[in-house]
Amino acid sequence: MKARFAIVPLLAACLAMPVLASEGSERQIRVTGQGTVETVPDMAVITLGVTNEHREALTAMDMTSTAVNRILVKLTELGVEPRDMQTSQLALNPVWSTQRFETGNRTKITGFSAVNTVFVRVRNLDGLGHVLDAVISEGANNFNGLQFALQDPKRAVEEARARAVANAADKASQLAAAAGLVLGDVLTMSEQLQHGRPGVPMEMMAARAADVPIAAGEVGVSVVVDMVFEIEDIE
Repeated sequence: MKARFAIVPLLAACLAMPVLASEGSERQIRVTGQGTVETVPDMAVITLGVTNEHREALTAMDMTSTAVNRILVKLTELGVEPRDMQTSQLALNPVWSTQRFETGNRTKITGFSAVNTVFVRVRNLDGLGHVLDAVISEGANNFNGLQFALQDPKRAVEEARARAVANAADKASQLAAAAGLVLGDVLTMSEQLQHGRPGVPMEMMAARAADVPIAAGEVGVSVVVDMVFEIEDIE
């Protein structure tokens, strides 16, 4: 019994010690640092489209294509460049009835739904509300979201990266000092880049007012770094 209980203080002492690599391997401290920069966006990304239903597949697709063509023309007139407009989805799906029919007790196709979705970058945020109102007027009835971004995020990324590295180095220094160790060189380093925030869903009823009011706020650019530091021998 005495031998069994004598292990408890020893185990507690071991758990309180810093975790190091096994004997014969490099002694290391591994930390994760994060840096975030908040800045005013200068570009918006919207995903809009047109959906139409008709009992004839060709008619449904023609109605949708005609509306999308009008939207693309209007966007061009408003200054959106061709490189900033791209089709992201084109689909034609059957519409099934909700009633059961005597033949095999199955539902049947009563029409078709044609969908055409376009990815659009708007680089002039001052005119974003007007752009949204204009495409709605031309037949857009599908909005899958609105997201703000930076046209050139390089400077923000560089600043976020520097903050992440400084954060990781500060953590490593604190851990080493708390454990009575001497921090050595950086052995390995890797990063993960994160842009902006999730897109904002748009309800069509709220978007039907002329010149839709939009608040851009700020977007965040975050960098996460994993760093491994060597632990120097204490002489």
